[in-house]
Amino acid sequence: MIQVAMIFAAGRGERMRPLTDVTPKPLLKVAGKPLIVWQIEALARAGIRQIVINHAWLGEQISEHLGDGDEFGVQLYYSAEQTALETAGGIANALRMLQLLSDSPIFLAVSGDVYTDYDYEQLHSVADELVRASEPHMHLIMVDNPEFHPQGDFVLHEDGVLYPRDDTHGRALTFGNIGLYDMRQFEDIVVGEKVAMSPYYRTSIERGLATGSYFDGVWENVGTPLQLAQLNEKLS
Repeated sequence: MIQVAMIFAAGRGERMRPLTDVTPKPLLKVAGKPLIVWQIEALARAGIRQIVINHAWLGEQISEHLGDGDEFGVQLYYSAEQTALETAGGIANALRMLQLLSDSPIFLAVSGDVYTDYDYEQLHSVADELVRASEPHMHLIMVDNPEFHPQGDFVLHEDGVLYPRDDTHGRALTFGNIGLYDMRQFEDIVVGEKVAMSPYYRTSIERGLATGSYFDGVWENVGTPLQLAQLNEKLS
C-alpha cells in the first residue's frame, strides 16, 4: 500500500508566463480550484494522506495557501528548494522526509500542474508488487500523445514492460507524470544537487526494471495560458 506521495511543484512555469510571474503554476485555477488542490483531493480519496510538496519559485505562496493540509483531510509537508533541483534532485532533497513518512520504499509521485481524473487507488496493488521486487523498479502511467508531444516518450508492450521510444514492437506513448518509484534509487544523489530524471528512466528501461499502465481517461498537461483557458472553457 502506498503510504506517502510527493507532488512536484518547484518549476518556474516559463511557458505559462506572464501568469506565473506572480503566481506559482500549481496555484493557477481550473474550474475555480488550484491545479494542485485537484491532485491533493485525488490522493486523499485514494487513502494517501501523507504528502510531500517540493517548491522553489514563489514557493511560500504554495505553503501559505495550502497550510498543513487539514482542510483536505491530509498532512502536508514541504521540501523547499532555493532553486529548482529538477525531478531527481527534488526527490533526493525530500528523501529523508519521504523515508520517515513510510515503512515502504515505494512512493507515488505526481506533477502539481496536471489535471486528471486518474484514480490513484488502483496503484496500491502495483506498489505492493514493486516492494517485493529483488531490485528497485518504477511504474509509470502512460497516456495518449498530446498535440504538443506527438512523438511520445516510451513504448508500452502488452506485458506491461516499458521500452525505449524507438522500439518497433509497439506505439510510443507519453509519460503522464504519474509514477511509482523506489526511494533506494535516489540515495546516491547529493542533497541540493540539480539532477534530471531522464537518466533514471533510461537506465531502468534498459535493465527491464520499468513497467507501465495505459490510461485513457481525462489527462491534461496544462502548459500555456491558452491551454489553461481552453481547459477552463471545457469544464465550464
